[in-house]
Amino acid sequence: MTARSPWTCVLWDVDGTLVDASEGILRRLTNTLEHFGYPAPTRAELVHWIGPPMFESFQTNLGMTPEQSREAVVYYRSRSKAEGYTSGAKLFPGVAELIDEVAAAGIPQATASSKPENQVAALMEHFGLAPRLASITGATPDEKTLSAKADIVAEALRRLHTLGVDVSRPVLIGDRHHDVEGGAEHGVPVIFVRWGFSWPHESEGAQAAVDDVAQLRSLLLTEDAA
Repeated sequence: MTARSPWTCVLWDVDGTLVDASEGILRRLTNTLEHFGYPAPTRAELVHWIGPPMFESFQTNLGMTPEQSREAVVYYRSRSKAEGYTSGAKLFPGVAELIDEVAAAGIPQATASSKPENQVAALMEHFGLAPRLASITGATPDEKTLSAKADIVAEALRRLHTLGVDVSRPVLIGDRHHDVEGGAEHGVPVIFVRWGFSWPHESEGAQAAVDDVAQLRSLLLTEDAA
C-alpha cells in the first residue's frame, strides 16, 4: 500500500498539538506571577495560557498594561532560558510517528507556532523532528513583531513557497480557537485536535475535530493499492 494525502503541505501548531509543555509552563508561570505579585495559577487554569502569545495572555488574564506585559514576558522568557527550552516537555503519544509517515509520503511539513521560533527549533531538534520539517516557523522573541496566528500561518506558507513547495492545498493542525481563526484568515482549513488544552467550543469553525492520532492520520493520509 502507498500512502498519499489530500493536502499538498501540512502546518503544525506546537504547544498542545505536538508537545505537552504544561509541566514547564506551569512552573515558569508560577515563578513569574509570584514575582509580579499575583497568585500562582492552578493546572486547570493553564487552558487560559497555553496557545496564545504570552504577551497577549498577561494582558487578557491579569489585566496588565502592554508595558507590564512586556516586562512579564521578558522575565518569563528568562526563566525559560535558564531552565532550558525543552525542560519538562514531552511529545503527545503517536505524533512523532505520524510526522514520520507524512514525511515518508512526500508531503512537506512545517511548524506554525505562536511560541518563539528559537524555542520551537530547540524542541523540534530535541525530539528529532527537525529533519522531517521543510521549515520551522514561530513567533519573534518579542512576541509582537510576529505573533498573531494569522501572520504566522502566512509566514509559514511564504517560507514553504520560497522552498518550492506546493502550497495550493495546505492544512493546519491545531488545538485552540486562535488556530481556527488564524487559518480562516488565509483560507487554510484546520483540523482541531482535542488532546491539548482547550475548551470544547474552540473547535467551532474547524474543518474537522479529532480525539486521537489515529483519527488525525485518517484525515492526513489515505492508502492506495501498490
